[in-house]
Amino acid sequence: MKIGLGAVQFGLDYGIANTAGKVSEAQVAAILAAATQLQLRLIDTAALYGDSEAVLGRTMLPAAPFDIVTKTPQFAGADMGAAQAQQLEDSLHASLCKLQVPAVYGLLIHRVDDLLLPGGEMLMARMALLKQRGLVSKIGVSVYTGQQIDAVLERFPIDLIQLPVNVLDQRLLHSGHLRKLKQAGVEIHARSVFLQGLLLMAPKDLPAHFDGVREHLASYHRFIAGQGLTPLQAALGFVTGLEEIDRVVCGVNSSAQLQEICAAAGHVAAGAALAGYDVFAINDEMIVNPALWQQAKGKS
Repeated sequence: MKIGLGAVQFGLDYGIANTAGKVSEAQVAAILAAATQLQLRLIDTAALYGDSEAVLGRTMLPAAPFDIVTKTPQFAGADMGAAQAQQLEDSLHASLCKLQVPAVYGLLIHRVDDLLLPGGEMLMARMALLKQRGLVSKIGVSVYTGQQIDAVLERFPIDLIQLPVNVLDQRLLHSGHLRKLKQAGVEIHARSVFLQGLLLMAPKDLPAHFDGVREHLASYHRFIAGQGLTPLQAALGFVTGLEEIDRVVCGVNSSAQLQEICAAAGHVAAGAALAGYDVFAINDEMIVNPALWQQAKGKS
C-alpha cells in the first residue's frame, strides 16, 4: 500500500478541516498501533512540526517497523556555510534523540530555497556525509514547484523528494516533472493529497477565500458522486493511481480515520481514477498553495 502517515498534527494544530486540534499522545499511540496492524511503513515528520518528533519517540514501540522521514531546521541568512551545515547535523542528532532511533530512512531539506542559496552545496555535502555514516538512508528535498525541481536536479543528486499533488493541483503531473523525477531514479512522496482537507469538505462549508472556486468544487463533487465515489475515495484514488508516486503522506487525527483512509485507498484500482480529472485542475497558487491561504486571510 502506498499510504504513509503524516505526523504534523501530532505536534501542531494543523489543517483547514481540522476541528479537533493537536492529536493527544494517547491517540497517537492508538494511531501507531493501527498503522502497524495495517502494515504501513512510512512516517513523515519534521524538526519544525512542534513536538511531533518527541511525541513519536515516546509513543512508538521499540521494535516498531517504521521508516521515518524527517526534515532540516529553519536556517537564517542570505547564504549557507559551515555554520548552517553544522546546524543541519546538530538538528538531525536532536531529531534522532527525540525519536529514540539510531537512524532515519529519509532526511529532507525542509525549505528548498535554502539549498539553492550561495553555499547550499555545503548543506547537501553534509547530508551526504550523514548518509555515509549510516544515520540516514535517503537524502533529498521538499518542494512546491517545477522550477524548484529543475533547479535541484541541475545541481544535486537526490534520492528522495516530497511534493504536493492532488485533484486540484496537477501542475507537476501536467508539466512532466513527476516523470522527470522518476526517470532520474528519485523516490517520490506525495503530500497535500486532500489539500489540508479542502477536497473532503462540502463546498458550501468552505471559507470565503474559496468563493471563486466554490462552484468548480461543487462540480467536482457532482462528478465523483456520479462515479459512486466518496470525496475520500476520489482524492486518494487520483493520487495513488499515479504510477510515479511511491508514497502518499496522509495526516490523521485518530486510528479510525487512518483505517478509513486505508480502506478508501484500496477501493479504487490504480489508474482507474484518473479519467476525467484533468478538467478539475487549477493553476491559481492562491488556491492550491495552502501557505498562501493565511496570507490572503490577513489581507481581508
